[in-house]
Amino acid sequence: MNSRNLFSAGRFLGLVFLFSLFLQSALEARPLTIYSGRSNALIDPLVRQFQEETGIDVVVRYGGSAQLALALRQEGVRTRADLFWAQDSGALSAVDSRGLFATLPEEILDGLDNAFRNSAGTWVGTSARARVLAYAPDRVEEAELPATLDDLAAERWRGRVGWAPTNGSFQTFLTALRSLRGDERTAAWLRAMRTNRAQSYPNNSALVQAIAAGEIDLALTNHYYLLRFKQRDPQFPVAQTSFADGDPGNLLIVSGIGVMEASSRKADAHRFVEFLLSEASQQYFVAQTFEVPVRGDQSDTAGHDWQAAERGPELGRDALEDLEGTLTILRRLDLL
Repeated sequence: MNSRNLFSAGRFLGLVFLFSLFLQSALEARPLTIYSGRSNALIDPLVRQFQEETGIDVVVRYGGSAQLALALRQEGVRTRADLFWAQDSGALSAVDSRGLFATLPEEILDGLDNAFRNSAGTWVGTSARARVLAYAPDRVEEAELPATLDDLAAERWRGRVGWAPTNGSFQTFLTALRSLRGDERTAAWLRAMRTNRAQSYPNNSALVQAIAAGEIDLALTNHYYLLRFKQRDPQFPVAQTSFADGDPGNLLIVSGIGVMEASSRKADAHRFVEFLLSEASQQYFVAQTFEVPVRGDQSDTAGHDWQAAERGPELGRDALEDLEGTLTILRRLDLL
């Protein structure tokens, strides 16, 4: 090779090297991107704290967990998301079923109960909440409370029960019910509730407020919503309870997070996951959002009876992955 060719080859290699440095710099300058099914009000303090502690810029795209899961499945390897933080494990499983999550490092997975991670080690729980039955204690005696989900469809509760079919937590509960009972029995329960004039509300907060306002007497909701109302007003006229042991209505729902396989910033994404599992962040979930921690002392859940949460049904690790099947049933019954 003559000197001119050597010079040209060296120049080409130099340009390649400079371009790779530029590309690496551009990737590092890009903010860490989170798709979050958890609300801005709930997670923004944690995101800001992470940025302050690490100097890593973060941008968050908010939306419903189910909708973001569908978006990620459509985007595939082209997604700009580095992490998906979902309101429920059903949405996480919907993304994981397409192989879009990367396997997490063992140091993240170590020490987590099987209830708070999936079997493949591609997502972990960040906090949890229990499904409960909220009720109006001034209109419903404790002795007459329904013991099971099926009891809610009894004539005596006609028009007195509230639910939120468009809510992610309800859809996760319904996915669990399908896993336990099958699609036909689940659809039959939904039809019985609709026939019994179950009242639809957009979310859990609206359900609890509707009980306080006298619009309904019972509601299927998550445990921590009432605790938030009670913090502001200890005399808030709503109470809550669990169903009988093993009833699907006692489901423990795990919020969790996974790192996208397509992410170019996996190291920073792992730091964010570790931050959420730190003692300080876990205590934030307990003290500020009244949720159940996935690490630490799970007996201290800001007033919630953890033992009641353990009264739920026994489910397989990945029993909540068929979110699409649940949405199909809800659409077929005109509940979405």
